[in-house]
Amino acid sequence: MTTQAPIDPRHAQSQQKAPHVEVYWKAVTYKTVVGYGFLGVTILFGGMYLAKPDWYSWAYKKFTNAVNDAANSSGAEPAGSDQKQAKFVNLDGKVEVKKVNSVKWVDADFRASLEKGDQIKTGPDGDARITFADGTTYTMKPDSLVVVEENSTENNKSSSSAIGITTGTVDWATTTYTLAESKAQVRVEDTRARLGSNSRGAVKADPENKSSEILVSSGSAQVQRGQERIDLSQWEKVTIPRGGPIQRSNVLAPPELVEPLNLAPIIAENPKVSPVRFEWKQVQDAVSYTLRISTTAMFTKMVKEERVSGNSKEITGLDAGDYFWNVTASDAKKQTSEVSETFKFSLVTQGKSQEMLLEITSTDVVGHSAEIVGRTEPGAALIVNGQSVPNISPDGSFRHFTEQLAPGQHTIVVIGQNRRGGTNMKQVSIVIPK
Repeated sequence: MTTQAPIDPRHAQSQQKAPHVEVYWKAVTYKTVVGYGFLGVTILFGGMYLAKPDWYSWAYKKFTNAVNDAANSSGAEPAGSDQKQAKFVNLDGKVEVKKVNSVKWVDADFRASLEKGDQIKTGPDGDARITFADGTTYTMKPDSLVVVEENSTENNKSSSSAIGITTGTVDWATTTYTLAESKAQVRVEDTRARLGSNSRGAVKADPENKSSEILVSSGSAQVQRGQERIDLSQWEKVTIPRGGPIQRSNVLAPPELVEPLNLAPIIAENPKVSPVRFEWKQVQDAVSYTLRISTTAMFTKMVKEERVSGNSKEITGLDAGDYFWNVTASDAKKQTSEVSETFKFSLVTQGKSQEMLLEITSTDVVGHSAEIVGRTEPGAALIVNGQSVPNISPDGSFRHFTEQLAPGQHTIVVIGQNRRGGTNMKQVSIVIPK
């Protein structure tokens, strides 16, 4: 016979329920975790410092180095630093770069950053313009070889840039220095030139003839080799023979260009047979001039190169398109001036049908730019001071801002062409305040 203990009424209901588990937790924020972690590290380092000061210093140095390495590997820059890299802003023809930690020459491109010790060379058809962190630009001509020697600038600190020229010709242009301690330098063999604020010039290195030249076309420069020191002003140059004293001399100033004006359009019914007049101002002591016309700003694709006895020349045979031109002067001693400023002009074919609609309704000066507002035909193409207008409304209205302009009076030229081949041109004068 089986017996069973009596069931306690107090537990009868609980025994009929399904078993369950109750779980409790407490939410902890990320800030709390970080806070406790930081507190733990502080206690650890504090104990290390009290127990073994020397070992604490070693551990702390290792810790900070690891943090800095992690920041550098992620591409971050130190706080407060505004360090920048030198960059290519113009490349034409064969240009190669050899990095400081490499033995291989590679083709240059605009994405490459140039660092101290990097070498750059141009081929027979190559030109390269490099902008440094301080705003100084160096333009390498064909068959040149240079090395980056310095490039630094930081917020509220002086800037510094320098290149060494092994062979070839390099033009320089500096900006206005914000701090007196800032400097830009060029080196050729054992001679250095400190370039003045807002100055321009050229350096030529000719190892075969064992001679170099440094020319100032505007501003100033200080040339030094050993104990020799010479201050140069505009249109002065020094010749630096290897093994001999430095010689200073005056040079011919380049011609001042008159027409075609920079960025001016020339509209002709048949550009191929229509003459284009080029004119420049006379240069004292000059007996002849060399006129150059190219389809590229670096003059690697020459269209015309002609020796002229006077100060003007008419040229025919140019196709419609954009052109660049400049002039050099020569004296009776066959000394040649530096190249003049380079101007750009556009040769436009005049449509045979009626002229297109083109109206300038308003102009305004915004900072150092000009705002041009007007109306033309739907579907027409417009060029303002050599720049195409990208946004023209379906009804033909347009609004365009020019590039930054220097203080003074400017003539803004607007040219257009419609789908029928018709063309039109308008000019407006504006004044950019200082």
